[in-house]
Amino acid sequence: MGFVIGVDVGTGSARAGVFDLSGNMLGTAKCEISIHKAAGGIVEQSSEDIWRAVCDAVKGAVAQAGVDPASVRGIGFDATCSLVILGEGGAPLPVAEDRNIIVWMDHRALDQAERINAIGHDVLSYVGGRISPEMETPKLLWLKENKPDLYAQAWQFMDLTDFLTWRVSGDLARSICTVTCKWTYLGHEKRWDDSYFRAIGLGDLADQGFSRIGTNVVEAGTPLGAGLTALAAADLGLPEGTAVGAGLIDAHAGGIGSVCDAPEDRLAYVFGTSSCTMTSTTEPAFVPGVWGPYFSAMVPGLWLNEGGQSAAGAAIDELILHHPFAPEAQRLAQDAGMSLPDWLAEQAAGRDVLRTVKGLHVVPEPIGNRAPHADPNTRAVISGIGMDRSKDSLVALYLASLCGLGYGLRQIIEAQARTGTHVKEIVISGGAGRSALVRQVLADTTGLTVAAPRAEEPVLLGSAILGAVAGKVCDSVTDGMTQMSGLGDVYLPDPTAVARHNARFSVYQDLQANARRAVDV
Repeated sequence: MGFVIGVDVGTGSARAGVFDLSGNMLGTAKCEISIHKAAGGIVEQSSEDIWRAVCDAVKGAVAQAGVDPASVRGIGFDATCSLVILGEGGAPLPVAEDRNIIVWMDHRALDQAERINAIGHDVLSYVGGRISPEMETPKLLWLKENKPDLYAQAWQFMDLTDFLTWRVSGDLARSICTVTCKWTYLGHEKRWDDSYFRAIGLGDLADQGFSRIGTNVVEAGTPLGAGLTALAAADLGLPEGTAVGAGLIDAHAGGIGSVCDAPEDRLAYVFGTSSCTMTSTTEPAFVPGVWGPYFSAMVPGLWLNEGGQSAAGAAIDELILHHPFAPEAQRLAQDAGMSLPDWLAEQAAGRDVLRTVKGLHVVPEPIGNRAPHADPNTRAVISGIGMDRSKDSLVALYLASLCGLGYGLRQIIEAQARTGTHVKEIVISGGAGRSALVRQVLADTTGLTVAAPRAEEPVLLGSAILGAVAGKVCDSVTDGMTQMSGLGDVYLPDPTAVARHNARFSVYQDLQANARRAVDV
């Protein structure tokens, strides 16, 4: 019956997985990608570096799976919502040195985002009322104002996902997921809003008929071009013509690979460098501070609300590194062949979480609040630090940070509930959410059941489902979700722990409110 491949390009690596048509992963490979960070919120990458990593990951996954490349029926892609800048003919057009990608977490466009928000255009009601500097129109405005020659030279501005599908197929079609969620395309009306672009200072894009940001917008999984071009096929080690599906943002691929056959009852929580929450509804839900509603941006035919935390796994990494024991812990983790957070989770196993974190409170927002406050200026808070420099003190800080992420997730869930959007269950995916400890803490801090998808790599599975749809081995994305995904372990909230977390949640909200007030003082 054949196989399908999913490719996931995250912030730090490109991964590929080979799946059979029941959703079982047969082989996977991962290749690191470079990232450049500088003062002023600058974060950049190179599309050529990412392409090399993608090719190596695909070839590695196929080799590990031991399948005949000719048996691959389709390939799908997901990636971070980063801005790729291409010159004439598709050559990389660098912002600096060889880097032609402004990464999603780049916050250089804070001023542009604030000015756009001050205009108060109707389009903003479809991004939770406030646009984020993580999105693409503030970044485009920054380019136009600060690098006008580069902006003028650009042939195409593309989301990273759409760049990858163009690179392999030659098709310039954009995914409805990328342009609706990050570029202000009105998916429910199948149009760009000219007046928005003219109001914010990007009227030239409207004058050009939006040819530089996408004129053909298609649903995820739509077959693109004639499949893999000869050049891309040679680079990937796959047959020319292999079907290519229009892609998804990485978190949304995780949603497709997670929520299975009940998307309206389950909140997909993708826990990685950042976190994303995806909630599907039959009718549009306007939730202040939560992105969306977006039509067909994840599950075709359903509306999507997207929340999350600008830094999740990255917030834990950053905060624990401030602790005096962190260098020794890093050495011990390295000796054990583990990441520092994974090592700390192992050290925390079996401990009473609430007793360990008593008096220690963390608001883990080092680069702002994505939802529900949509405040990129707020910063992290740690309350209750003493003079203890021991390993136990570091473990407590790790657990308090994890609790803080759970309280942030609870805020998003409650904000959505206030507008009538209720979920019964959280389905967790992403590399930072693999441990049983993490899942139980999230269940206890939110008061909701947390389930893990059956798939070991649900983000890769979500992209593979797109390849299955493009290769016509699944009739639709929803059919692929039913056919290839399912739930695994379930973590029930402990009623006693939930009651104790309620008091800590109140403290969390007070600390967060004070942090937001303190930014300008």
